[in-house]
Amino acid sequence: MNPLYPIEWAVAWIMVQFHALLSVFMDPDSGWTWALSVVGLTVVIRTLIIPLFVRQIKASRAMQMVSPELQAVQKKYKGKTDQESRQAMAQETMAIYKEAGASPFSSCLPILLQMPIFFALFRVLFTKLPQAAGGEGFGPLTPELAHSAYTGTFFGNVTIADSFLNSGDGGITTKIISGIIIALMCAVTFITQKELTMRNMPKAALEGPMASTQKMMLYMLPFIYVITGPGMPIGVLIYWLTTNVWTFVQQYIVIRATPTPGSDADKQRQARINAKREKKGLEPLDFTPKKKVVEEPEEAPTIRVQPKKNKKLSDQEKLERAREARARAQAERKAAQEAAGAQEKPKPSSSPLNKGSKGSKGSKGSKRHK
Repeated sequence: MNPLYPIEWAVAWIMVQFHALLSVFMDPDSGWTWALSVVGLTVVIRTLIIPLFVRQIKASRAMQMVSPELQAVQKKYKGKTDQESRQAMAQETMAIYKEAGASPFSSCLPILLQMPIFFALFRVLFTKLPQAAGGEGFGPLTPELAHSAYTGTFFGNVTIADSFLNSGDGGITTKIISGIIIALMCAVTFITQKELTMRNMPKAALEGPMASTQKMMLYMLPFIYVITGPGMPIGVLIYWLTTNVWTFVQQYIVIRATPTPGSDADKQRQARINAKREKKGLEPLDFTPKKKVVEEPEEAPTIRVQPKKNKKLSDQEKLERAREARARAQAERKAAQEAAGAQEKPKPSSSPLNKGSKGSKGSKGSKRHK
């Protein structure tokens, strides 16, 4: 059983309903009516996944904002291959994702949900439509409606089932139309990715592996369109181009209303707000982020301790204290005497010459006395 059958049936039913609505004021057998039915199908699908798209924008923004923190974790565990280090790195990484509200899966969810619809539309236009036009109806796509869609032309003999490689009766016109649609797809996708990664990201987030991946997507997605586009029916290319234009407009509205703080888009939003306030005669707002004030812990209340009152001493305690005081005083006096004795210099001893001289003087004096 074909797993895409329910989606193919839903795609065909939506196209038939839009064809019936457009047939009220357009030719039901015109290729333009069926081409616009594909556009209507795209609008319905993209409207249903608007919440997922907003989630994708926020997830992509959060993934790039946490890129510096993820780099720090990778450097921390660089070269460590043991099981504990890997587990700790995974836990820290998931904690960063959880705190920032980022999820790698959320950024890819809208694309993943659209892939089955895209392949279902491809099968309807490439396989079911020719079969139904040959007499094998497919659900809401009756043989009459299938024949109308398969043969309805625009821009000459171009149909929604023709492709660049299988141009049909349109010939070179089909190739030109396909080439123009593919070129527009590439241009719109490039601008969309550039707006998301360059204008809506602060400079600090434009470095690291996530930023490198986003920059690579600028050129990879257009290259994918160039490779796969020529084999797609024009109806699928119309769906693809409408999806890209829808994404660009939706993303422009989201970024304009809620840009990433610190990005160029955020600065432009601040300038618009202040310009409007200036026209109203109001003062401009200051969008400079306030520094976090670290609250100092409150000082504990001082507790005054009342000094203890001297209790009455017994006679024995008074005697012991007096003895201790007398012993301290004696020790201090003894230390002072020793210090004074060390400072006194010994008297110089008298030499024999001095004694002789004194004796001679004395003898002379005695002689004179005699």
